[in-house]
Amino acid sequence: MQFEQSNLFKAVQMQGIFSDSKHFADAIPKVSWELACAQYEREMPEDLAAFVAQHFEFAPQPELAALNATSVEDYISQLWSRLERAPQAGNASSLLDLPASYTVPGGRFNEIYYWDSYFTALGLLDAGRTEQVSNMLDNFVSLIARIGHVPNGNRSYYTSRSQPPVTALMVSLLWQAHHQDLAWLQKVTEALQTEHAFWMADSDKLNDTLSESRRVVRMPCGGVMNRFWDDSAQPRPESYKEDIEAAALLEREHRAAFYRNIRAACESGWDFSSRWLDDPEQLCSINTVQRIPIDLNALLHQLEWQLSECYAALGQAQQSAHFLQLAQQRKRLIQAYLWDKEQGWFMDYHTALQTRSQVMSLAGVVPMFLGLASQLQADAMVQRLEQDFLKAGGLVTTLTETDQQWDSPNGWAPLQWFAVNGLLNYGYQKLATTVARRWLAMLERDFAQHGCLLEKYNVVAPGVRAGGGEYLVQQGFGWTNGVTSRFYQLLEGSTNFT
Repeated sequence: MQFEQSNLFKAVQMQGIFSDSKHFADAIPKVSWELACAQYEREMPEDLAAFVAQHFEFAPQPELAALNATSVEDYISQLWSRLERAPQAGNASSLLDLPASYTVPGGRFNEIYYWDSYFTALGLLDAGRTEQVSNMLDNFVSLIARIGHVPNGNRSYYTSRSQPPVTALMVSLLWQAHHQDLAWLQKVTEALQTEHAFWMADSDKLNDTLSESRRVVRMPCGGVMNRFWDDSAQPRPESYKEDIEAAALLEREHRAAFYRNIRAACESGWDFSSRWLDDPEQLCSINTVQRIPIDLNALLHQLEWQLSECYAALGQAQQSAHFLQLAQQRKRLIQAYLWDKEQGWFMDYHTALQTRSQVMSLAGVVPMFLGLASQLQADAMVQRLEQDFLKAGGLVTTLTETDQQWDSPNGWAPLQWFAVNGLLNYGYQKLATTVARRWLAMLERDFAQHGCLLEKYNVVAPGVRAGGGEYLVQQGFGWTNGVTSRFYQLLEGSTNFT
């Protein structure tokens, strides 16, 4: 059954039994959801909290227990085993089975998250946990084979959407060690091609200029670019109460579009940001599906390029040439639609307005990270980074200050990673080192006070706890640990940094 459609689930969420809606979406029934729902319908209990306690339990969060860590590096080293989860078979919760062990971000995020996993893998490799990174890629391959894509996370309620596609980046991390293994190469190539087909689904149906379907949009020149999307237009189970209450502010005929756009923003990983808002002060103005995101299209270029490399290694020259051509076409589209010469920055594109967005975000550095910018473009971007994005604790997410967590004053580890690597790609060692030093100095001061690492930080005013979003800042934290580990390597002069 779809538990999120049950009266029990809706009652628990709308009564606010738990402060975080995701908590009950992840509940583990002691017998089954069907039994609990049937008993609820028979009894209609007055004490709903007691009923939930009788029929459900919740997964442990070992990473939240205190560690006797003497430094940030020591903390990261000790935490890896606490963030690891064993594969489970036949569980009765919303959790999707995986064939191999995996590493979770931490806190409320007690399952894999797709794009988090790449940044987490960086630190696992530094810790010598290469087998765990291989396991994570195997889990991606399994999910793609079963679902057609890697979902937002391995929860049943996440399967209608993905996240920024990083399987190709995971393949690149393991390429040197495995690319001569024919079975491995065939396995990952098939997975990457299936993932590419997922993002490009319905592209053969686009006939008119600026026509769109699911994740594909035909641009004015006739080329096809991608957007974020979700196949469902219902409230999110993990934020059910929040979505219902937000949608209540809208006319009924606009609510389905609101749910779709909220979910599409979750697929972006940037949930939420002024990038997706027509009015930066109003979440109800969210309009994700009318944006062509720079980070998504840059990562899809990488996916196409990696497929070309895979087919070349398999000796399939025609397929290799096909995906190389797709990558080259996408690069031309990125340059034509997403580069803003006046701003000196890569921007998202608003399809309804047929113009580039006015929101400057660190998503714009992903082309530098992947080598898609020209040297002249990189030179212009470096000026912007140093003058506008660089703050006391690292790089700020956008230049727009809002109540959303993916805006100023917050900074996030994955965006620091994209930027620092991008700077190194174009010869800006000094600024790359400055960003890394500021990030580490901020983390070390915060760690000295709180004894843990967090998912996000206030980089404008280090020491002030980061806010915004639908939930309290979480500790753990997979991608912060991974990127921070790599930054220590950079400052130590390691040749394995990138």
